[in-house]
Amino acid sequence: MLYSKIEGEGKPLVIVHGFMGMSDNWKTLSGQYAAKGFQVHAVDMRNHGRSFHSDIFTYAAMVEDLAQYINFNKLEKADIIGHSMGGKAAMFFAIKYPQLLNKLVVADIGPQYYPPHHQDVLGALNAVDFTTKPSRGEVEAVMAQHLPDAGTRQFLMKNLYWVEPGQLGFRINLPVFNEQVGNIGEALPDDAVYNGPVLFLRGDRSKYIRQEDLPLIAKHFPQYELKTVTNSGHWIHAENPQEFLQYTLEFLTA
Repeated sequence: MLYSKIEGEGKPLVIVHGFMGMSDNWKTLSGQYAAKGFQVHAVDMRNHGRSFHSDIFTYAAMVEDLAQYINFNKLEKADIIGHSMGGKAAMFFAIKYPQLLNKLVVADIGPQYYPPHHQDVLGALNAVDFTTKPSRGEVEAVMAQHLPDAGTRQFLMKNLYWVEPGQLGFRINLPVFNEQVGNIGEALPDDAVYNGPVLFLRGDRSKYIRQEDLPLIAKHFPQYELKTVTNSGHWIHAENPQEFLQYTLEFLTA
């Protein structure tokens, strides 16, 4: 069963983080959704956060994890917000289990195939040698040699934890990510259609959803809406949380 943080009372809302993220990334927004009458379930996906590690890392497996979680917690129909990998997993979920879904929010990812583009991130993570018992500062210094962007490093550093006193490690299943990172780019099947309401959000500085992608989105999700979050790149919920919250609440409470 997926690890989750549950907060609030009311309509069930499942939040699915992106690749190498975790439920903690959504702590502030989760509280704001809870304050607006949602019971928020921020999950850690397999091989992430405090959830279980598995040699299987596919969207098909993630979909079954989400279905099992929703059924186990007797959520019946849930709203789902998914960012990046979480958004793609939520799209696959909508296709297979439309009866378990109320409304879907997809944050800065489309249904198309994405070629592998996490090489720098994986290079930085794999460069850390935990056998030397590095400090947090030393871990970041090693990663900085591969990742100049401080924001990306801080995002990844959230995966650090104390395995035991004096010994840091990553919560993510890095060996499996190294082998199966290509699965993250998988496209929806050509004939996949979900007829329920879907809100797509994109960052105005992000290239994950482009104008030329809209016909494909419309083909898979005929009832889609699209909003552009200003002053944000791919991490739209972190870079402009106020606008992200506004658009999602307008959609989910309409």
